[in-house]
Amino acid sequence: MGLTRKIARFVDEYLKDLNGKQAAIRAGYSPKTAEVQASRLLSNAKVQAAVVVQMKKREQRTEITQDRVLQEYARIAFLDPRKLLDNTGRPLPMQELDEDTARAIAGLKVSDKYTPATEEGGAPDISTVIEYKLVDKKGALDSVARHLGMFNDKLNLNVTDALADRLSRAKSRE
Repeated sequence: MGLTRKIARFVDEYLKDLNGKQAAIRAGYSPKTAEVQASRLLSNAKVQAAVVVQMKKREQRTEITQDRVLQEYARIAFLDPRKLLDNTGRPLPMQELDEDTARAIAGLKVSDKYTPATEEGGAPDISTVIEYKLVDKKGALDSVARHLGMFNDKLNLNVTDALADRLSRAKSRE
């Protein structure tokens, strides 16, 4: 059995921002009960399956995958700034940067610098100045580390089965 139109709309709306309550409201559920409805819908196996299917379709359509996002993070996180410079220490023009280095650039400023003549009869000098603005390397490293589970941001209070059994036995003796 398929999903009702309202539930299918909820799935479509949920994929916009992954906010269950707002998706329920946009799908036509009452704002007063939207949070409860979203929780109920998102715990339904058919709705979960529909969300996964639609996410896969979107991934294929947009070609935005977890691997691709992680590759971009890696480009930023592991950027070697020396690749921005030529062998004399001057910034390379954008078209001469390798792919990984170019993708780690957030902005580019090109300007002319005027230097007046220093000697009488000498010509003034006009040179081009290239300034690269790089993306946040630390932010990218943090994101990659979080993806790899290197940070434990949450306190895990799971009780093991053995400890739960001991507690249960101790309570039954009382």
